[in-house]
Order: sequence, then C-alpha cells, then structure tokens
Amino acid sequence: MKRLGPVLQFLGCDAGQWRVSALWVQDSADAAPALTAGGRPVQLSQAPVPGSACTAWRFEFAVVQTAAEQDVAYSIGGEQHGFCVPARDTPPALAYASCNGFSDPTLMKKVPQPNALWARLGRLHAGEDRVDSQRYGPLHLLLLGGDQVYSDAMWVLIPELKAWSALPWDKRLKAGFNATLRRKVEAYFSQLYLERWSQPEVATMLARLPTVMMWDDHDILDGWGSYPQAQHACPVYQGIFEVARSAFALFQRQAIGGLPPATLPGQDHHNSAWRIGGLGLLVLDMRSERRPSSGDPQGGVLQPEQVLSPKSWDAVYRWLAAQEAAGGLKHLFVMSSIPVVHPNLELIETVLGVLPGQQEMEDDLRDHWSSRPHRAERLRLIHRLLQAAAAGVRVTILSGDVHVAALGVIESTREDGSAGHARVINQLTSSAIVHPTSTATEVFVLEHVARHAEQIDRGISTRMLEFPGTRRCIMAGRNFLTLQPDAPGGGGRYWANWWVEGEPHPYTKVVHAISAPA
Repeated sequence: MKRLGPVLQFLGCDAGQWRVSALWVQDSADAAPALTAGGRPVQLSQAPVPGSACTAWRFEFAVVQTAAEQDVAYSIGGEQHGFCVPARDTPPALAYASCNGFSDPTLMKKVPQPNALWARLGRLHAGEDRVDSQRYGPLHLLLLGGDQVYSDAMWVLIPELKAWSALPWDKRLKAGFNATLRRKVEAYFSQLYLERWSQPEVATMLARLPTVMMWDDHDILDGWGSYPQAQHACPVYQGIFEVARSAFALFQRQAIGGLPPATLPGQDHHNSAWRIGGLGLLVLDMRSERRPSSGDPQGGVLQPEQVLSPKSWDAVYRWLAAQEAAGGLKHLFVMSSIPVVHPNLELIETVLGVLPGQQEMEDDLRDHWSSRPHRAERLRLIHRLLQAAAAGVRVTILSGDVHVAALGVIESTREDGSAGHARVINQLTSSAIVHPTSTATEVFVLEHVARHAEQIDRGISTRMLEFPGTRRCIMAGRNFLTLQPDAPGGGGRYWANWWVEGEPHPYTKVVHAISAPA
C-alpha cells in the first residue's frame, strides 16, 4: 500500500539533461514499485523508513532538453503524473515557500483552509489562475526554504518526552535517550512526513514540481541551535537531532544509496549548489552546525556561537569562486532559511520589554542573523556576496521563517570599481504557506522598527523597503513567492511575485540583471 509519493527532487542540469529523482514510500511487504518515464533509463535504490513498516524507493531519471519547453509524463505505482522542463539555455521559473505546518496545534482551529495557498500554487502552475489575463505557469522548480514539517507536537504526543519536560532542570539535562525513546521519536518523525506530505494539495505539487529543500528549526525542534549549551548538548536534545537529521536526509534530500544531490565537496553537511546556465542556486544548511557558545573562556576552550563552521564556509566560497571563474553567471539566488536582513533585534527587544505576552517572538528573534552573536558571521557572508555582485552577478537572497512577507536590501557605498547598481543585494522573504501570520501586535512592532536602517559596517547598510504600491514594509498574511524569468530576448530579469492569501493580485518586485538599473 502506498504511504507517500511521488515526491520529485531536482538533481541538476548537466550537458542539456534535466535530472530528477522521485521518492515513493509503501508498505515493506509490497512488491517493488515500477516507474516509467517515456522509456528513459531509470535508476532505483531503496531504504527502510525508520520507526515504520515501510520502505522508501528512490528513482532517478533524466530528460534531454530541447529548443522548446516540454511536458514530461511519468507513471509510478499505477498513478499518472507529469512535470515541465524548461527549454534548453532558458532560465527556469521558480516557486519559493516556507513554513508548511503549525507550531501549536491550537492554531489549526483558527485556519479554515490550511492548504489554500498550496491549492492556489497548483492553479497558477496549471495556468488555471490567471490575473488580468496573464498566465504565471508553468513552473519548473519548487524551492522549500525550511519548516517543511513541524515537530512541535512531539512534546505532547510522545509520553516519554512529555514526562521529560516535567522533570526538574538538572534531571532533564542528565536524562538519557534510550533505545525505546529513540524508536518512538523515529516513528513520530516518519509518520509526520507521511501524513503532512500526503495531504492532497501538498501531494499534488510535490508530484508535479521537482523540489530543492533545506531544513530549519521546526524540522528538528523549535529554536534548534540557539539554546544554552547545557540544554543544546543534553542527551535528549542530541538524540532528537540525530533522528530529525536522518528523517531530513531521507525525505527532503532523498539520500538513499549515496550523497544527496549537489552537495558541496569539502564539507560534512547539506550545503548545496546548482548551476543552470546563467542561474546559480546556493542553498545554505543553517541548522546542522548551528551551536551556542560553550566552554570556559578563562580555561581557553571557549567555542564561539556559529551558524556554519569555517569548513562549510570554505566550501561555499570555493563554489562561488569557481562560478566567477567560469563566467556567464547572471543571477545568483541564495537560500538562507533565516533572513539576513530583518528589523533590528535590539530595537525589537527594547519594544518587547514593554509589551506583555511576546516571549515567543523574543525567543525567535534570538535565533536570527541579526542577533549579536551571529553578526560577525553574517558580515563575512555579506562581504562575500557583495564581492560576487561587484563581479557582475545579481545576488538575491530568498528567506522565510518569520511568518510575514518582506522586502529587504543590502547596500554598499564603498568604492570597489563596480557600477552603482552592482552594490545592491535584494532579499525576498516569503513566509508562511501554511502557518498563520504574525499577530497584529507583532506586525505593528515589526513595521515600526522596520523604518530604521542598520549600519553594519563602514559604507554597508541594511534596510527594509516598502512593498511596491504600498506604505508597508511588513506584509501580514500567509503567502508564497514565484520567480519568473523574462521571455527569451528580454532584459534577463526575474519577476518576483508575492501571492498573499485573500488578495487577487500579486505584489511584484523586478530583479534586474546587473547590466540594468536595480
């Protein structure tokens, strides 16, 4: 019996071949499924699904790109599906979304149609939802920027974790993560993926759009990597992380029978990158190595807080240098699950100090790039991305996490020999496709603080911009983003469209290639 699938994943575009894999999960007792894709060769591998009586099957196949966009039909397990492949030497049309679930079960009762935006994404992709006669599909890739599942209910649904949460602090830190608890957490995570991704509106898009996914904290546990060291390192937290990491590798990265696709060499985690003609896609793994500071500074063993390790940053920067050396890169999309540009943390904390009931928002803010312990690491990233922009690459950051839509910008006035419009990096934040938006109080605070620019280094600043046609920097409402390239012969631009629940028209930002004004 089928339990999940198919879930398409983008493997890459090499030598005119659009490479895709498909994940299919079924009962282990069933015969191996068959996948056909127009008679093309198919490779397959399999792995057990931890904590269940299921087997995951991974199929891999390639489509030769042609001079025209093409629809590709495939069948698996008796089901018929299809996806669209862009024409050769043509940039792909993308969708971006984040936060596919609920951090608190009580929030579900406040949302009458949890998957309404998934359904609209499906209509746009199919060309059924036109705005002023304009068609926004088909799309070619689906980028999912974190919180593809929400693990928060495990603290209530797993009796051992509920009991652990009630222990005194010192006993919680010492309690073990035994084999019984591991099996129950494995079963919980596997069932979470199987149930959440099998919901019809979600399942339809996962079967029709090859995905690129990167996890965030709720794919593990809320706030992972930003707790005090003793809590971060305790056996129960580390045990949950190990289980969540395995589930992420299986379901989101389809790591069966080898390394996940496009994993950068020279690092140990999931930092990944793709090159599709003149488009680059760089995806940062901001959870695998995230840690709080630890050790005794007087004893000389202090480990500073980090998001990525130096080894991972080296791998990222080597890939960037290789793309610059190869030439031809026009647009670079950088997926950072946490916004690099966001209203200043210290100003928000000052406001929150006089606003009761905002502790959850304050905890989330300590997780952000703008939190003081992460600022030096963020600054190094910004300098390197500005260097890429100065070399003629339009750099755009894609972010989620914060349950609002927002538009931010990094600007440099330093003299580096580049044209003025090359000193601008836009950040497009889209969150959430399912999770309810921030409260009115939170949005009020964010809107107020968003009016303040942040000077992060000499000649480099960040600020939030108003959405085109509005007086708002923060767009409350569930949303997702589409990124459509110009037609061949156009200006090489990408058109970023935020689709906000309840609004018929998108909010649009034009992302110019570096040769045109920003």
